[in-house]
Amino acid sequence: MYFDAIAKIISERTGTDISTIKPESKIFELGIDSLDTVEILMNLEDEIGMQIDLDQKVETIDDLDKLIQSKMAV
Repeated sequence: MYFDAIAKIISERTGTDISTIKPESKIFELGIDSLDTVEILMNLEDEIGMQIDLDQKVETIDDLDKLIQSKMAV
């Protein structure tokens, strides 16, 4: 549901070609470090209009998408 927004922001932040970012892509394999993670989350919050608390382990883009969806449902 939020995959496109996540992929766009990751592509902009890391320079990774957006077409290579897949739901099963592992975040660390995309060259994202802890500082990038904070920046990406801040950009995502602005994009989707909600605060995202990263309160569980997220390994893939799909994990992040599902986390956001679960927060929206609350």
